[in-house]
Amino acid sequence: MERLETIAEVRRALAPLRRQGDRIGLVPTMGALHEGHLSLIDRCRERSDVVVASVFVNPTQFGPDDDFEQYPRDLDDDQRRLAERGVDWLFAPSAEEMYPDCPRVGFEIGELTDHLCGPRRPGHFEGVLLVVSKLLHIVRPDVAVFGQKDLQQLIVIRRMAHDLNDPVEIVAGPIVREADGLAMSSRNQYLTPAQRAQATALCEALQQAHQRIAAGERSAAALIDQMHSRISAEPDVEAEYVEIVELERLQPVEALDGRIAIAVAAHVGATRLIDNLVLEIKDDTVRTIDTLA
Repeated sequence: MERLETIAEVRRALAPLRRQGDRIGLVPTMGALHEGHLSLIDRCRERSDVVVASVFVNPTQFGPDDDFEQYPRDLDDDQRRLAERGVDWLFAPSAEEMYPDCPRVGFEIGELTDHLCGPRRPGHFEGVLLVVSKLLHIVRPDVAVFGQKDLQQLIVIRRMAHDLNDPVEIVAGPIVREADGLAMSSRNQYLTPAQRAQATALCEALQQAHQRIAAGERSAAALIDQMHSRISAEPDVEAEYVEIVELERLQPVEALDGRIAIAVAAHVGATRLIDNLVLEIKDDTVRTIDTLA
């Protein structure tokens, strides 16, 4: 695996591969890699001849109260993990390389960010789309893989590619969980042992909601109340939101029907974690959608 740090290097490296017809895959990351990220590499490898992974902590998606300066960084370890997983090229640019001057063109997203993380992180998804658009223009992949744990991000990126007629295939990777159910996250390393034990309240609340839905519950309000009760039972866990939305426009629902997502964000101590469960509900049939097609 070769590490590239400039846009020019990436374009020179990939041009001959593209000319010979190789299918190029991209997995964008912010580093601090764990098995969840590496499962995306595996998924990308299944769909491409050449795998490019990027590691870039993108400043434009962090707000003034976010953890940009504290976000975990260990590029040497990330490089080792990616090489072991069979990545062909690592693109690890500096902020100056990605943003040589202040961006003057941006994105207006609309209703897809009216709920969930959107109102709580103003400017976040606009920053995500800016950097993802830049990476897609730089690498020009045939396929790009994003994790379903960041569900709203995945849907917003898919919409951007659709609206801009980008031929890239946006592929989802399923949530990867620890043995006790906690969704893997780079931010989990911030947690103290006591907080780490309490953090499972997020996935347990989702599991309890799933059980009630399987038993016939269809009221979003009733499910949300139950989830809040489970989360608030932990002294170091404070729910930021619990919402149930339909998948097309990410708008709240009152009664569960069709394809829906149950999403939660919470602060465990000072650490913000998110998790979700995607279901398809038709009459008495409830199907879990681990990977959005």
